Amino acid sequence: MLFRKKIARDCTYCSYATILNEREALCVKKGVVDCVKACRKFRYDPCKRVPPKTKAMDFQQYAREDFDL
Repeated sequence: MLFRKKIARDCTYCSYATILNEREALCVKKGVVDCVKACRKFRYDPCKRVPPKTKAMDFQQYAREDFDL
């Protein structure tokens, strides 16, 4: 998922942008821009992508005896 070929063009994943807050980014090429839009200079940086959090496991279905040796 991090290295898909078709990534949505978003300034939050651009190598030229630095995130200021959740709506704005500071771009080296364009200055302060909206994070949702991306310009023609967009360059994908996979290190800026934050993967979704994993769901916590539900241990309610197991009994205490299942963990004894």
